[in-house]
Amino acid sequence: MQPQPIQSEADLQEAFKQLEAIFRAEEGTPEFAEMQALVTRIEVYERAHHPVETKHRKPA
Repeated sequence: MQPQPIQSEADLQEAFKQLEAIFRAEEGTPEFAEMQALVTRIEVYERAHHPVETKHRKPA
């Protein structure tokens, strides 16, 4: 089954629950690959819906 993009806050909360369950997966395992894909999906959603504004400082 192809992972679906996160499209709502409810999807995001479900993704966090899934991530919590596999957070300590060992590298090289299917769970680790799933964790990486899940983190990527979370990051994509958060960048689009919860951007972090940064203020650029001018050099002194």
